[in-house]
Amino acid sequence: MIKLSIDELNVEASRCFLCKVPKCKNNCPISTPIPDVIKLYKENKIEEAGKMLFENNPLSSICAIVCPHENQCYGNCIRNNKDSGVMFYEIENFISNEYLNNLNLKKEKVIDKSIAVIGSGPAGITASLILSQKGYSVTLFEMKEEIGGVLNYGIPDFRLSRDIIKTFKEKLISLGVNIKYSTLVGPVITLDKLKSEYDIVFISTGVWNPKTLGIKGETLGNCHYAIDYLNSNKNYNLGEKVIVIGAGNVAIDASRVAKRNGAKEVTIIYRKDFSDMVATKFEINEAKEDGVKFEVFKSPVEITKEGVVFIDTKKEIDENNNFKMINIKGSEKLIKSDSVIIAIGQNPKDDILNTSNLKVDKNNFIITDENGATNIEGIFACGDIVTGAKTVVEAVKNAKNVSNFIDNYLKNR
Repeated sequence: MIKLSIDELNVEASRCFLCKVPKCKNNCPISTPIPDVIKLYKENKIEEAGKMLFENNPLSSICAIVCPHENQCYGNCIRNNKDSGVMFYEIENFISNEYLNNLNLKKEKVIDKSIAVIGSGPAGITASLILSQKGYSVTLFEMKEEIGGVLNYGIPDFRLSRDIIKTFKEKLISLGVNIKYSTLVGPVITLDKLKSEYDIVFISTGVWNPKTLGIKGETLGNCHYAIDYLNSNKNYNLGEKVIVIGAGNVAIDASRVAKRNGAKEVTIIYRKDFSDMVATKFEINEAKEDGVKFEVFKSPVEITKEGVVFIDTKKEIDENNNFKMINIKGSEKLIKSDSVIIAIGQNPKDDILNTSNLKVDKNNFIITDENGATNIEGIFACGDIVTGAKTVVEAVKNAKNVSNFIDNYLKNR
């Protein structure tokens, strides 16, 4: 990630047209007031700009780093028609960190109602910050030994420093949030138990079960899942040659971590083309700079001890003028590797779901209304456990909306 000097930040700010109808803001999932923030920055009103960012997006300092900017603010900047977009995310990163480091959070008042937040990823942290500031007693349940969820256990530290997660933990503690580590809600502490002891239960557990390919060989010792690898990559011995199957940001992260952990040759193999990849161009280019190779139009057929058998694919247009992928018969070929990492998505864990009457869809995602309310009174859910794997900023946006609804809900009880 580029880090600009103050002079360079000032240049970027001066490039902003301060559009009255800002496409950058309109294409930001949480509608960051970008022209207003830049205007304040240019007037050297850093604290005021930071307050505006934090109140709009409590995780602004993180989103400035991990958001797919080329699809949002940067990619939709009007300046792209002439040269290149304004790197607002660099300005946002500077302002947000300055503000966060000097921020003393306090409860607005004390409300005698308690809220259990299950999961301390982006949605859980956001909800805990907002609801605790409003005055509620918040207990945050985390199944691992540190908070952060995907921020800590899914995004590599070379992309997102763990120091910023520690800062958020300090802010939560300063607000009186109780954090219960290594606590898996479901088998022992049931949802019914929490519901009987808290006024509100807020579920934001994310998606941690990897999707499988459903092919022969996935149980072999040389085959791993990306979400598990990123969680504890130092424990793995992948060998010198690694194949990564998938083309999302998780696949990119896994490939780059593998290179940093000593793999000499890492290849991402994808059944479609580069234009179909979920990963951003920025992340793809970063991986290439790290030495990661790419092969497209190949679909896995079988995983063996020697590597992966792939079949060649091609795009065809069906009768409805839609593209579909076709396997080319007779093109199967073994590509040798020491290890294979599968990165084709994640589904929710079912620890909570198996011990409750929550309504879920066919993939075990919790069904809610537009306010995050589940079929059980007083239980709300938000984030990837509801929507499937999305961006950090989308989780923050949803958690902010649900938290404000919970506040109104409790006030009217």
